[in-house]
Amino acid sequence: MRQYVVQVRERGVVTLPKDVRERYGLATDTPLTLVDWDGLLVLSSRIPVVTELARQLAAERASENLSVDDLLSAWAQDRYGADAPLFTDSTKPVGDRTGNSPDDL
Repeated sequence: MRQYVVQVRERGVVTLPKDVRERYGLATDTPLTLVDWDGLLVLSSRIPVVTELARQLAAERASENLSVDDLLSAWAQDRYGADAPLFTDSTKPVGDRTGNSPDDL
């Protein structure tokens, strides 16, 4: 573990040491996460999980040529089975596979 002394400058700017930026591939505008654990400040360059999951979903959608409606319907079928609501626009279910309307669900 290495320890560095950094200073908070005008407008809250903190400069990370050059060897740290190079070691972790941190460039201008690299997003960082600051966690405050009751005064213990932790700075992380890891991509938040939600962002990474969104990237994975987008890549899967593109590779399989799926629409958002396809993903919602597949998710609903996995979760609810054969009676899952169908989606034709990504804002609301239009019915289920048995012919029920959304009001009947």
